[in-house]
Amino acid sequence: RVSVDELFRQNIRTIYFDYDKAEIRPDQVAPLQADAAWLKGHPGLKFTIGGNCDERGSEEYNLGLGDRRANVVKEFLIKQGIGPSSVKTISYGEERPVCRETTEECYQRNRRAEM
Repeated sequence: RVSVDELFRQNIRTIYFDYDKAEIRPDQVAPLQADAAWLKGHPGLKFTIGGNCDERGSEEYNLGLGDRRANVVKEFLIKQGIGPSSVKTISYGEERPVCRETTEECYQRNRRAEM
C-alpha cells in the first residue's frame, strides 16, 4: 500500500520561476491547477511550500524572494479552494540548490517552489 506521503511526492509538482521574479509563469498554471485538484481530493493534508532561488543576489534578498515565491504559490492554491490552515510557507533563499553549475539551465532549476 502506498503512503499518502509517497502519493504526495508522485502527484505534486515543483513550480519554477523566471529570474528575479515571484509571479507564476503561464506555463506553470496548469501544473499548479493539477496540484490543487489533487490536494482537494486529500482534505486535511498539511504541507509546507519552500521558496528557493539561484545563487545570484545577496542572501538577504534571496530569502525575501524565496518568501514571495512560496507565498504566491500558497495564494494560488487558496484561490483554488485549498484551506489556508493546510499550507505553511518557508523561504530557503539560495540554501537548497538542486544544481550547482553556473549555467542558466542550472539556475532555472534552482528558482522554484517545492511542496
